[in-house]
Amino acid sequence: MGKIRVKTIGDETEEKKDLKKAAARAEAKKAKEAAEARKAAESETKTETAPATEETKTETAEPEKKQVKVETKATAEKKKTMSVSYQKAASLLDKNKKYKLVDALPLLEKMKRAKFDETVELHINTNEKGISGNFTLPHGTGKQMRVVIANATADPKQVDDLIKSIEAGKIDFDVLVATPDTMPKLAKVARVLGPKGLMPNPKNGTVTPKPEEVAKKFAGGQINFKTEAKFPVMHLAVGKISFGDKKLTENIATAIQAVKTKNIKNITLKSTMSPAIKLDSASL
Repeated sequence: MGKIRVKTIGDETEEKKDLKKAAARAEAKKAKEAAEARKAAESETKTETAPATEETKTETAEPEKKQVKVETKATAEKKKTMSVSYQKAASLLDKNKKYKLVDALPLLEKMKRAKFDETVELHINTNEKGISGNFTLPHGTGKQMRVVIANATADPKQVDDLIKSIEAGKIDFDVLVATPDTMPKLAKVARVLGPKGLMPNPKNGTVTPKPEEVAKKFAGGQINFKTEAKFPVMHLAVGKISFGDKKLTENIATAIQAVKTKNIKNITLKSTMSPAIKLDSASL
């Protein structure tokens, strides 16, 4: 037997009010559910298309972050070791003092930090720009100079192959010596050779009608020097630490004689990894 609804006369108005309230609640509930459904759908779309949600960051970025952290730590340790080594070398030096060469060279030996045979360098501030020339070190630089000759008349194919090699980014020489008639061809690679200081130039002797003779000089240790384009500064390699004081003294004296003391404002001596030693130019 089903439920019997008892209808009371006089309560019809109240009943209608209750029905309206119930309908309003139902509508509100449906609207809320629809809004939640839309929100959920939008959230799923973002998860699929977003480049990095919180979960994605955790799953994909974390391993990379850990790797970077490990590398950074290793780099920091290396820098710390190098810094300690550098500070130890610097502690031997009086930064406010200008040393005579006879005292500077033994000090440079004590400050040696690398396991390889470090190059000895002169860094010269000149009184003006445009100072240039060349010289041959009596004991060389300790580096085997790679000299290439470009002679379009004697060997045009060699010149063409050389240009193709340079255009491809392969430069396996330290000095390029060319004959005058070859220069128009080399103009194609001037933008490559020029910034590297390798473009043949009559001023530094690398453009010559006798390329074989000049090539021998460069192979034997001849060095071209010139101040930088914008600053009165030049940097010269004058040997290796292993040369010892006597050979280095003779090489440095040759370099100073070529640059000329009157052109030198100040000068420092250093090796590849060492602090710079200020030299007393009057004693050179």
